[in-house]
Amino acid sequence: MEELPIKKIIHVDMDAFYASVEQLDNPELKGKPVAVGGGGDRGVVAAASYEARKFKVRSALSSKVAKYRCPDLIFVKPRFERYKEISEQIREVFYKYTDLVEPLSLDEAFLDVTENKFNNPSASLIAKEIRDKIEERTGLKASAGISINKFTAKVASDINKPNGQKTIPPEEVLGFLEQLPIEKFFGVGKVTALKMNRLGIFNGLQLKACSEDYLSMNFGKSGAHFYQIVRGIQISEVKPNRKRKSIAAEQTFETNLTSEIFMLERLEKISEQLQERLDKSKAKGKTVTLKIKFSDFKQQTRSKTAAIFMDKQAQFFPIIKELLYQEELKMSVRLLGISITNLEDQQATKSISVQLKLDF
Repeated sequence: MEELPIKKIIHVDMDAFYASVEQLDNPELKGKPVAVGGGGDRGVVAAASYEARKFKVRSALSSKVAKYRCPDLIFVKPRFERYKEISEQIREVFYKYTDLVEPLSLDEAFLDVTENKFNNPSASLIAKEIRDKIEERTGLKASAGISINKFTAKVASDINKPNGQKTIPPEEVLGFLEQLPIEKFFGVGKVTALKMNRLGIFNGLQLKACSEDYLSMNFGKSGAHFYQIVRGIQISEVKPNRKRKSIAAEQTFETNLTSEIFMLERLEKISEQLQERLDKSKAKGKTVTLKIKFSDFKQQTRSKTAAIFMDKQAQFFPIIKELLYQEELKMSVRLLGISITNLEDQQATKSISVQLKLDF
């Protein structure tokens, strides 16, 4: 098998992106704790400035808890059109260096600069240039991680945040992964982490000591993934045409809903919003999922796959209605959401790169 050159991957992550945009556009907010999201008792924090994070205010936290932790917290309503506008400017910077750009969201992306438009052999210098260009173009700061694969680069980008970068060169990758807490590895959520802890696995070194058979016996198909990733092997290249896996819309209500009739009214509006998003994305999907969050915060999903790809409300709303009445609701509802998955032409591609040592 022909050996391929090692990949040089950069993960760029904007610092507190939504909140930083709000502070940029409104200088009165600079230096103050800012949360983007709904400020009502039923609202949720979508993003928090670093000033707010000092009080342990973070995304997905309820607004009520956020205000308790930080009484001076300033809530700002999200302006997604503005965030998209700046995100496009940031991506224009990326494309000056490489066409191999895989956006993960509006504020982060992977770049493969193994071969780049400036023939610069140093991925670290490219990352610094990109961060400088982003600040020059938008006034916002970014952090970056640089390494041999996407996983290591993404972990590295958090190390010197905000407004910093970290390079994990090939010869340091294995040592870095050995010291990494087990919770930082891709695929290790809270449940898996607890199970690993019970098995005496708390970091990469202890994970590396486990055989592939042992990991597969305890973690099924994920065992092989854990065995490889702790050895710096990740079979995942930067995908410039990364396809969306789902398109969704949801709403949290100021007052809990107790009647299916009222829920249907809200679901109809949510489905109208979903169709707009499908139209913008030019996407169609076969699987409809109804998301229900009850007043006790427990969550339930109900799904159904149709025989055809759908992109119109008239096609998927009857399925939503069917899913709603599928089972009797025994508790009031605080949130409803609809998502379309199993999108048309959705494909997963895999490719292998062999890692070799060279200058970073």
